[in-house]
Amino acid sequence: MTTTKIQNLALSFILVAFTACSDDDSNTDTETSTDDEVTVSVQSDNFLSGGLSEAISIESRTLSDGTTADCYKIVVTSTPTDHEMGPWCPDNISDDASAGGIWLEDGEVFDVDGAFVQNLATFYNDDTWMMYDSETGAITKTSTIEECEEAANPNVGAEYENYCVECLPSYVADITHTYYIPVTPKKATTAYVFTTGLGGGPGGAVSTLPSSRGIAFNGVVFDAPAPTDNILAAYTLAPFDDAGGHINLAAGYHYHAATGLSTTIEQSDGHAAMIGYAFDGYGIYENTDASGNEYTDLDESRGHYDETRGYHYHVDEAGNNNFIDGLRGEYAL
Repeated sequence: MTTTKIQNLALSFILVAFTACSDDDSNTDTETSTDDEVTVSVQSDNFLSGGLSEAISIESRTLSDGTTADCYKIVVTSTPTDHEMGPWCPDNISDDASAGGIWLEDGEVFDVDGAFVQNLATFYNDDTWMMYDSETGAITKTSTIEECEEAANPNVGAEYENYCVECLPSYVADITHTYYIPVTPKKATTAYVFTTGLGGGPGGAVSTLPSSRGIAFNGVVFDAPAPTDNILAAYTLAPFDDAGGHINLAAGYHYHAATGLSTTIEQSDGHAAMIGYAFDGYGIYENTDASGNEYTDLDESRGHYDETRGYHYHVDEAGNNNFIDGLRGEYAL
């Protein structure tokens, strides 16, 4: 699979409100300044038409600060057209890396090849792991939509212990999701910080902060960190493909890491390439610049400001099972 590179596009400096509605997540407050001189509008034509269920339109929506703003209504199919999905689980412990996906652990990216599955007991120092037939080498994995649903359940039964969970694109072929992103990013007085807890905004109020982080140009969502502790506690493995994505029946195909295989917009000044938009309308860029250097001046949301791109984010390293740590702008309810 190869990364689709789009030539550097002219950036617009119109104020845009681009926010999204999604599942709840907790938030806390972090003070931010409000003196950005450059605010870059969301460019709806950056999104690939193949990932959209309908043409992008504009609707007036209420934002998280109670004001209203024009927002892009983006209806996605959660099916990338710029790279293949899968594979996830290899078939046999003799398979090489081309037959499986990746796993994210302790900041590192591991190939889920046959040897990785064979050595899970050593990898996790737990002899309960045994996900293959000792005689044939065949790896035990889900093979139907029913098995996908049961094995991906947080309360998975013992009968799916030591299964490699592989949910296929055909299971979610008809799924669509609708998101709203302000046509102009609006800087919040305080930044919204993602947490791993449930509910609970300031004062105990239920938070409306979306659990997903943003959208790639191909229409696939940058999701919250995968609940790998829950997955591993059930002695299951739910690998990501080489693009950092996998499938569940509710979300469809979604990303948990940015690995450089989705569409990017290169920057002419050597800055990191752009990969999508956060749900507050600010741009999301790759982790490192064109020379491979990480940015050292990022704030608590993993963002910073420059006079070309305005405020924008840089994703975390792929092995950290994370994209950004908060939203610096207001988002749509």
